[in-house]
Amino acid sequence: MVGREFKSFKEFLVIWNSHQLLPSPEHHVRIAEWLTREWRGGDRRLLLMAFRNSGKSTVVGLFAAWLLKTDPSLRILVLAADLALAKKMVRTVKRIIERHPQTQHLRPDKADQWASDQFTINRPMELRDPSMLARGIGANLTGSRADVVICDDVEVPRTCDTAPKREDLRDRLGEIDYIMVPGGMQLYIGTPHSYYTIYADQPRREVGETVPFLAEFKRLLIPVRDEAGASAWPGRFPDEVIDRIRRATGPNKFESQMMLRPVSVAQGRLDPDKLRSYEAELDYREAGGMPVLTLEGRRMVSATCWWDPAYGAGAPEGAPREGGVGDGSVVAAVFSDAEGGFWLHRVRYLSVDPDDPDDEATQQCRQVAGFLRDFHLPAVSLEINGVGRFLPSILRRELGKAGVAASVLEKSSSVPKERRILEAFDAVLAAGALHAHRSVWDTAFIREMREWRPGGRHKGHDDGLDAVAGCLLAEPIRFGSSARPGRDADWRGGPVTRVASDFRV
Repeated sequence: MVGREFKSFKEFLVIWNSHQLLPSPEHHVRIAEWLTREWRGGDRRLLLMAFRNSGKSTVVGLFAAWLLKTDPSLRILVLAADLALAKKMVRTVKRIIERHPQTQHLRPDKADQWASDQFTINRPMELRDPSMLARGIGANLTGSRADVVICDDVEVPRTCDTAPKREDLRDRLGEIDYIMVPGGMQLYIGTPHSYYTIYADQPRREVGETVPFLAEFKRLLIPVRDEAGASAWPGRFPDEVIDRIRRATGPNKFESQMMLRPVSVAQGRLDPDKLRSYEAELDYREAGGMPVLTLEGRRMVSATCWWDPAYGAGAPEGAPREGGVGDGSVVAAVFSDAEGGFWLHRVRYLSVDPDDPDDEATQQCRQVAGFLRDFHLPAVSLEINGVGRFLPSILRRELGKAGVAASVLEKSSSVPKERRILEAFDAVLAAGALHAHRSVWDTAFIREMREWRPGGRHKGHDDGLDAVAGCLLAEPIRFGSSARPGRDADWRGGPVTRVASDFRV
């Protein structure tokens, strides 16, 4: 197929538009030239992203008809979020074959070969699979074979609005390799509907990605505005129309659907992009007989550690926790400096080993004891609501075994979790005062931030958020540099008091 010479797809598209009394917008011509170049060059893994209502599916439908004209033996499979959407693409291609001057001879004589969800054109070879077939992403594709697979908007809100749905979508798309013939083409077209989109060009560390899902795919991105701010389709999307769309849909949806920048389409309250990342480790020293703890050269004046316990914490640290797995057991540590900055140094999602002879509570308490030791923490606040009421004595025992001199502070809260999280994060994020160690991005915490929705709309995990909120709310409020490091404060618990001792006994 690669070595054959064909007339260009651009010509095929222009003839169709002329026949339909339609213009050929510049970005349609650009897409056509890109598809022709990659097809002839042998590139078979392509991703086309263009703004909503750009006509990208229409252009790809024309491309499918052009492919069948150039090689009638091709088998094309269209996958979409549901069957109705996939059938829409098939109907488009059928209409083109019926009406395009160069393809009318391909229409079969038998009506049963011209169905709404599949069709078979006049072709020289007898093949089991139709020329074009529509399927929803959830369909059973076992036994199907295809030379070209077009993934048309497989990512929509209902296939990506939760972590389990995103995982299921990736699993189903992974089956395409078993359907395609060697040398076949995969062509994705769509727009991102989640920060964790399949179309991302950077891996999402917090969900365990090391490479983007479509890392090996060649990309063509056409946002509604280019880098200079000019409209990609000024005839239909002049500046006033683009501005109206932005106002009507909100900044997140506009960025996602029109500018092709992966963000959460829903308006989130906790924006992890407002965290100030750092990589330094704690520096512990003693000066003048006093312990000194610094981060990036800044003296730490206080520290809080909060453990929000749960049983059934089976996911390993850093692994994404999916919906339905249950609550996670999370311990977090936050330090503060004299200037009012907060430093989220670690968030640890505890795990248990079913083969360990110790019970689950002991295993978790042992991990918390190690956490306190590793980060020079003087105390841990343990939430005793629910399962936590049985843990303080076990934790004190494990601290003693580990030789860790730290206090266990039993805490119970009657404040609703949502309110607690809002009160903890809103001000520090708005002020840009919350730093986070780079390791935090290797945990589920960042994803919890992106997906958290107040007002009863949140259905995901918030265990890490709750633990860090506990730390932030327990931190003393400091104003400017009123706490003078080295003179009247240290991280172990507040002011150092000096009393007169020039008296005789």
